Amino acid sequence: MQPNGAPYEGDGAEEDGAGADGVQEDSEDCSARSPRRRAYHAPRRTQAAAQTRSAILDAATRLFIDHGYAKVTVADIAREAGTAVPTVYASTGGKTAILTLLMENGARNPAAVAALAAVGETGLPREALAAAVHGTRLDNERHHRLVRVMVDAAHADEHAAAALSRADRGYREALDAVTGRLRALDALRPGLTPARATDILWFHLGHQSWYGLVIERGWSWDTTEEWLTQQVTTALLA
Repeated sequence: MQPNGAPYEGDGAEEDGAGADGVQEDSEDCSARSPRRRAYHAPRRTQAAAQTRSAILDAATRLFIDHGYAKVTVADIAREAGTAVPTVYASTGGKTAILTLLMENGARNPAAVAALAAVGETGLPREALAAAVHGTRLDNERHHRLVRVMVDAAHADEHAAAALSRADRGYREALDAVTGRLRALDALRPGLTPARATDILWFHLGHQSWYGLVIERGWSWDTTEEWLTQQVTTALLA
C-alpha cells in the first residue's frame, strides 16, 4: 500500500495470501517459514523498574540522613544507586519528588497502621489511647531520622515545606480519628472540645515529642511510650 492509500502493483494478491502464480499458499507453510515473534514479558520489565525505583529511594534516604537534604544532588543519588541521572528523573523525579515519595512510603508503615486501627476496635478508652500511643511510637521509631530530614529540608525548600505540611495534616487526621473514637465512647473530660483534644494529642504524640525525649534527651522508646500514655490518659479522659 502506498502512503496515499493506493495499492502497489500486486498488493491485493499478496494480502489475500496468494503466491505469485495466484495459488493460495498453505497457512502452515507460511508460519513455518516465518519466525515466531518472541512474547514480551512486561512483568519482568515492571519488576526491574520497581527494583530501580527502590534502589533510588534507598540511596536518597541514606544520603539525606548522612549529609542533609540541601547538600545532596540528584547526581549524588544516581551515583549512590548505581544508575544514571536521567533514570532517576524518569523513575522518581527530582529531589522534592523523592522526598515526597519517602514521606508517603513512611505513612504506609503497616505496623503503625495496624496499631492505630486497633483504636477503633476497642470499647475501652484507656486501651484506645494506649493503642494510639503505640502506633505513633512505631511510626516515629522507624522514621525519626527521615522526619528530621523533612524538617531540615522544609527550612530550605518551599516544595519540601509543602510536602511536610501535607504529611503533618495526615498525622493530625489520624489523631483526630482517635479523638472521634473517644467521643463515641463518651470518654472525653467534661468541657474538653474535640479540637482541643486533638491539639493535646498532637502536642504529646507528634514527631517533636518523640524526637525530643528519645533522641535529644536519651529516653528509651519503652519509657517514652509508657510516660506519654500516662500523660494523654490524664489529660483527656474523664
